[in-house]
Amino acid sequence: MTYFVGILDGQGDVWGVRVPDLPGCHGGGPSPEAAIQDAISALADMAEEARDVKPRDALAIARDPSAEFNSAAGESFVMLPAFHVTGVPTKANISLDKGQLAAIDAAAKARGLTRSTFVVSAAMEKIAADG
Repeated sequence: MTYFVGILDGQGDVWGVRVPDLPGCHGGGPSPEAAIQDAISALADMAEEARDVKPRDALAIARDPSAEFNSAAGESFVMLPAFHVTGVPTKANISLDKGQLAAIDAAAKARGLTRSTFVVSAAMEKIAADG
């Protein structure tokens, strides 16, 4: 998987993430976690543009004056996974414990989602959180 470096800044309930390698790609939210999730979503929306970009590492971005990274102001780097969503459904066969499948189905139903949508959403959140 490809990762882009984001620059996280903010305080209180105003946070932002900008992606120097993709001008115009940014996220925001009331917490660092929300801003990171929003930036990951923005990065997915820019998948076509991101495909042609070779992401730089954090050191290269820190040394690039145009990135305007300011650690003295409390900015930090975050790694953002770049998901390429093709829009082409693909069938996958997985095995689950019967009780776990029942819990997944109940949670999906409570949220008004299909099993597939729920499982994919949960998996992508986990991937993003571990990024």
